[in-house]
Amino acid sequence: MKFINYLKSIEDVTIYPMASLLIFSVFFLGAAWLAFRTDKQTMDAMSHLPIENDAPENK
Repeated sequence: MKFINYLKSIEDVTIYPMASLLIFSVFFLGAAWLAFRTDKQTMDAMSHLPIENDAPENK
């Protein structure tokens, strides 16, 4: 059997693409809202975090 035949045998299979689209949309809109809501100084400080070496090394 092909994969499509397995999907046809599942009852209410059309809900899965809609649920995944809804989850993606909520996550994307939340990330966009967070990016636009955060002020410029915070974004500049966060953008330099990986390359700054101010923290002491754990030994």
